[in-house]
Amino acid sequence: MTDDTPLVVLNARMELGGLHHISGITGSVATNYNFFAGTLGLRLVKKTVNQDDVRAYHLFYADRIGSPGTDATFFDWPRSPQERRGNNSISRTGLRVPSAASLEFWSARLTAAGATLEPITELDGRPTLFFDDLEGGRFALVADGGAFEAKPWTKIVPLEQAIVGLGPVWLTVPRLEPTAAVLTEVLGMRVVREYDLNGFTVTVFAMAAGGAGAEVHIETRPDLPPARSGSGAMHHVAFRVKNIAEYALWLEHLTQSGIPNSGPIDRHYFKALYFREPNGILFELSTDDPGFATDENEDQLGQRLALPPFLEPRRAEIESHLAPLEFARSDML
Repeated sequence: MTDDTPLVVLNARMELGGLHHISGITGSVATNYNFFAGTLGLRLVKKTVNQDDVRAYHLFYADRIGSPGTDATFFDWPRSPQERRGNNSISRTGLRVPSAASLEFWSARLTAAGATLEPITELDGRPTLFFDDLEGGRFALVADGGAFEAKPWTKIVPLEQAIVGLGPVWLTVPRLEPTAAVLTEVLGMRVVREYDLNGFTVTVFAMAAGGAGAEVHIETRPDLPPARSGSGAMHHVAFRVKNIAEYALWLEHLTQSGIPNSGPIDRHYFKALYFREPNGILFELSTDDPGFATDENEDQLGQRLALPPFLEPRRAEIESHLAPLEFARSDML
């Protein structure tokens, strides 16, 4: 999209429903699994491979049934350098918890696991706990007052403290205006407020009915160098499209708006559409359906290597290149 690109008005049937998933990079799949399934208590709902790099695991952690909007995924690239933090990046990912009281539980649990924490604080009107995982990935536990329909996985963490979904997600850019134009004029988000974070302005953009699970927070930091991707970084963020019919409308809309994009991609568990906003951050539009139970029963999610139909004939080859996952505990599945 350029300054002279004509604005294409959104079809009335098109509205992003909130965050769909985030995808990050891990340099140690065992460390990643033991932290996200063991410490955070998320359910491994899909153990598969990166469809563009089948020598790498692609792990999906979510709630009990793999609901859209609860899903943190990771690509296993062990030779990745450590990320360099900076601009033009997804700089932090929020994980929603039921209450402010649960943050004390999480502070103790994360400290015991060796994570790096900041003090519990109130940020943008919500009790919040910033932490880094064991590879330097930046996250926040956010208490948003229970405004959600929760289906948490409670095998590891009790219901009263269990993570119930994503949100918000933070982006860091040197200039707000180019990214804001895509969020509002192309994706139909709206600016709802601003707040201060360490002396810099954060602008909040909301989708649908809003709330932490449907927000993008943009921190404007002209003082930072560009980020470099690597272990601990977020690769992309995906937003929810409710069905295939609306997905087709979004493809047409992006093209008419002058946004270079991937074209339609079938990820088997959802349809995907990728593009970069002007600061280079990778966005994805993903359908809610068909979901992770399309090739596994709900009670067996994540227990075997799942491959989409086009990769199934290569199963033996693919499995020969994958190291077994090392589980710190045997009761996490």
